[in-house]
Amino acid sequence: MSDEGAAVVAAVQAIAERLEAERSYLTDLDSAIGDADHGGNMARGWSAAAEKVADLDDPDPATVVKTAGKTLLSEVGGASGPLYGGSLVFASQELDGGITADTAVAFAETYLEKVQDRGDARVGDKTMVDALVPAVHTFKKSVETDDLPPVEALAKAVAAAERGVDFTVPIRASKGRASYLGWRSVGHQDPGATSTLYIMEELLDAATEHVDVAETPAVDATSPTIPDGEEAAED
Repeated sequence: MSDEGAAVVAAVQAIAERLEAERSYLTDLDSAIGDADHGGNMARGWSAAAEKVADLDDPDPATVVKTAGKTLLSEVGGASGPLYGGSLVFASQELDGGITADTAVAFAETYLEKVQDRGDARVGDKTMVDALVPAVHTFKKSVETDDLPPVEALAKAVAAAERGVDFTVPIRASKGRASYLGWRSVGHQDPGATSTLYIMEELLDAATEHVDVAETPAVDATSPTIPDGEEAAED
């Protein structure tokens, strides 16, 4: 197996382990504003994906991601299957040439585009998009504008996703089952945004482990070219 293929397989396996560990918490989050199946669906789907990719013979990154996506489509019920799995299948084609800074950005942008198309959600709707949009935008800017190494850019994207998860707590849901609760959805953290953060955290850990970096990147969403909010206010 190629080094890149092995790294992506390891990432899928790490995601599966993390989501199994967080199954109960994700279920609790979904119980408050959904139908209490997000934790079980995600843990089951990614566990099956980990088994599938482990059986691949000398896979490249695109094949690993496509296989994981197809497995999620078949194993995860409700809206999560198409959102997570279908979007991965579509975005996997961006990795046909291997993993580079450019293909990683293209993959992230395509994945976000398909998630938004499939879920018809935008920032502020209290969905996974609230974590995904700031993460992808931060990753793209960190690579293309700030010229950061991809692993460091990913660390900043993780921090942006974490802030996005926090953002879902005080807002009212406008999509999915949570929207049926109206104002009663306020005060609850979105489970889809949370699982998205967990997936990204495991991607960062896998990238840090498999890519030759001088040191573990700091998880900090501030940008080298955009001042932090407090600094901007002072100016």
